[in-house]
Amino acid sequence: MDHFLTYRIFKELVHIKTSNVVERPKKTDEDYSLARVPRDKRNMGWISITNITFGIATAIFYFQLGSVMALQFGAVNALISALYAIVVAGTLATFIAYLSAKTGMNVNLLSRGGGFGYLGASLTSLIYASNFIMYCAFEGMILVYAVHEFFPSIPKWIYIIIFGSLVIPLNWFGIKQLDKLQKWSMPIFVVFLGAAVTVSMFMTTEHTGSFLTYLPEGVQIGGIALLLCIGMQHGIMGLTALLASDYARFLKPKDMKGVIAIGFIPQIFCYGIMGGLGIWFGVLMSEPNPGIYIVQLLGVGGVLFTLITQVRINVTNIYSSSLSLSNFFENVVNFKPGRRFWVVVAGVSAMVLMLGGIVDHLDTVLTFQGVFLLSWAAILVTDALIVKKLLKIGPTYYEARQTNLYRWNPVGVASLLIASALGTIAALGYMGVFLQSTAAIFAAILASILTVVIAIFTKGAYYVKQEASDIPKEDYIA
Repeated sequence: MDHFLTYRIFKELVHIKTSNVVERPKKTDEDYSLARVPRDKRNMGWISITNITFGIATAIFYFQLGSVMALQFGAVNALISALYAIVVAGTLATFIAYLSAKTGMNVNLLSRGGGFGYLGASLTSLIYASNFIMYCAFEGMILVYAVHEFFPSIPKWIYIIIFGSLVIPLNWFGIKQLDKLQKWSMPIFVVFLGAAVTVSMFMTTEHTGSFLTYLPEGVQIGGIALLLCIGMQHGIMGLTALLASDYARFLKPKDMKGVIAIGFIPQIFCYGIMGGLGIWFGVLMSEPNPGIYIVQLLGVGGVLFTLITQVRINVTNIYSSSLSLSNFFENVVNFKPGRRFWVVVAGVSAMVLMLGGIVDHLDTVLTFQGVFLLSWAAILVTDALIVKKLLKIGPTYYEARQTNLYRWNPVGVASLLIASALGTIAALGYMGVFLQSTAAIFAAILASILTVVIAIFTKGAYYVKQEASDIPKEDYIA
């Protein structure tokens, strides 16, 4: 899987200051990187929020994912795995978007009162921020390969510096700037995408017949080939499910029904449309790398197309990583230089990873990420729906202030560590072929079970040290 680049998922660790009063950030902090979004600031419609998530859903990475799976395991197996990803990731994303919109928090802040404690949630935040920085590096390298394919005389390191620096100023003014960038670049993306599909329809290819009939020699529909495709999807499903929380926290309270659209539309687009087109392009061009075949199809237009899509995705990567870094360092060491400082840190870190050849270690990153992030998403959903709502264990609101929280809550921390450890062992092949291909979903199921068991065993004793009386009743989930 040469240069198989993965998608990242995206999120912020929100922190509320350590007082019993829900303290609002300064008005200049429109992103509320260290606090829950006040109800009167949740003023974005579901269409605007869904539009922002398209920055991720339109990443060329999904072309590559579809192309690689189709060429290695057959077009039909790739399509079936895409349907599976839409259903599972869409369901998780919908529940997480609902929790985020209901409480004004993203998954990092939700994790504090959702089973992890404030230091436990900081651990997840640091790992999550690292994932976004790595994905920024992976996505950035797709752009580097595309431009270098067309202008090979310029060294790759120069492209890395240029494109790595570009996303920093585009993150300077927060979520409103992101909304405008995604909104105005979307029509250009659609035009280039339509042009690429049109050109490919008139090309002569080695494969005769429908692209759906493509099946490598010795590969069958279903069985191990399908499981391997599903295993590849697991590598990013956790990210695409969790990322909705960064934006859904700004959803207007009257638009709550829009969480279904926020949860499913991006999944349909990234796995179904972009992944499906990746299958189409891969079979027709006999090439798994979109950084190469898009340029072959559109020439300099392919370079521009890749530039637009990868800038769209990396702007969101840097945004999410900056939020998580801001929250982690404020919470753990009380270092609060501001989100823009972390935008620069994340951007420079991504450039360092690109220069250091991080793309050569993608398989390792995918294995850990799929297991860790799906387990994390499963814990949050299980804690909300079963522990809090059904079993009535712990408070039915989400607390984030250190004075009211324990440092560690074994419900989430122990569940995540145990499930991630066993899931990683399974992914490395020590538990058989079946669990190797389904390690992430195995870890997620195990994490859900452990969440319920540990919550019952501890009787919810580690959720809050003292009850809060100042959280709006509308923010309660039960």
